[in-house]
Amino acid sequence: MVSTSSSAGLARHVRRSVAWHRFREYVNGALWVLPTAAALVALAAGYVMSQVTHDPDSLIDRLAFQGTGDDARALLITVSSTVVTVIALVLGLTVVALQLSSTQFSPRLLRNFLRDRATQVVLSAFTATFVYSAAGLFTVGLEGGSRTEEFPRLAISGSILLLFISLGFVVYFADHLAHSIQIDAINRRIERNTRRTIVQEGSTSVEEVPPRAPEWAVPLVGRSSGYIQTVHPELLLPLAAETDVTIGLRHRVGQHVIAGTVIAWVWTVSAADPAPNAAVFEESVLPDISVGFERTIEQDIGFGIRQQTDIACKALSAAINDPYTAVQAIEHLAVVYCDLAVRPLGAKVLHGPGGRGRVVVPGNTFEDYVRFVSDVLGRYGANDVSVMLALVSLVRNCVEVLPPGSPRLAILDEAAVVALADAERAIPRASDVERVRVAVTSVRRTIGVRQGSSAQAGRR
Repeated sequence: MVSTSSSAGLARHVRRSVAWHRFREYVNGALWVLPTAAALVALAAGYVMSQVTHDPDSLIDRLAFQGTGDDARALLITVSSTVVTVIALVLGLTVVALQLSSTQFSPRLLRNFLRDRATQVVLSAFTATFVYSAAGLFTVGLEGGSRTEEFPRLAISGSILLLFISLGFVVYFADHLAHSIQIDAINRRIERNTRRTIVQEGSTSVEEVPPRAPEWAVPLVGRSSGYIQTVHPELLLPLAAETDVTIGLRHRVGQHVIAGTVIAWVWTVSAADPAPNAAVFEESVLPDISVGFERTIEQDIGFGIRQQTDIACKALSAAINDPYTAVQAIEHLAVVYCDLAVRPLGAKVLHGPGGRGRVVVPGNTFEDYVRFVSDVLGRYGANDVSVMLALVSLVRNCVEVLPPGSPRLAILDEAAVVALADAERAIPRASDVERVRVAVTSVRRTIGVRQGSSAQAGRR
């Protein structure tokens, strides 16, 4: 067994690594972080500008403010009040965009808007302008409670420059906001984030059927409730290799866990080996599993797919009745599914050096992903021919990117059959059903050809 001191050292290392990932994810989704940093930078810039000296008739002197102390104070007051009004306007428009995206598309899209870097930069510029100008009122035109004409004129010019920059950001933000709430831009952002998550998964060794915990496995109990946001099995592999055990997680990333229930197991090679110390392993394993109150896209591919299907289902509701938006969501899902089709999917299984120790993290298979989208859209969009044709097109695209003879062709063939059955059940017009039937027949014929070509190649 591993010693308590070495386990504690590894646990501290894991905790620092996971804490950094969690902090970075929080910073990316917080609206206040960049504006706060911009305010501090503005204070530092104001102090530096106030210390700059320049000779008369120099270029810097021509750029410096030429008015009196009272003029400078009036200018700073005007800039501060104007920027405060603009900040209130920007925040109001942002809230409207959040409300629109939540009610019109999906409440799970709010996190995307909070992570929008353009909005954070615009708010930072306005905050910096306000802090810079308001801080100048403490020194400009006053000294020891009396009037003075000695003040940092170049620093006042800096306030004017920041004002013009802020006005430019107002125009930019209006244009950006108008584009960001368009359904095409929202779908594109979700697709890009989901594909980035797929790429970040890398080529880790996966198994569609993960090893099951034996009877002698020691359960590890979770300490907090919420959604599993991230898991870093590579940080647990040294501990598993040192003790020659298997650390197997019970839940996938994105699933909800309850405090006090089993979150993972640890087991030795055989029942005859000494049982692992649950307390020691909990100290190392639990910090590696980040549990939060909401799902995130950082490692959760299914969350990105959920966002797209939410948009499609909301568009198909009787209150909105917008099947074309649902078709657009399916078309973006097709891009994601083509990426998934050619990648290994399933449980991550990391092996230690020399085969000593394993870490197992459950994951969705390609069949899980296909069934999810076909079940949801077949349930809520089966009565619309355009939606069903888009779903069949998604299957066709996945078939075309798969190599001949791939076992995933059978999964796609089953999805095409299910789509036709849903259409026959829900579409009242016979001509529309026939359109879906023709599309499904064409896809199944292509699948048969690709499966047959592999069989013929094998016989040769």
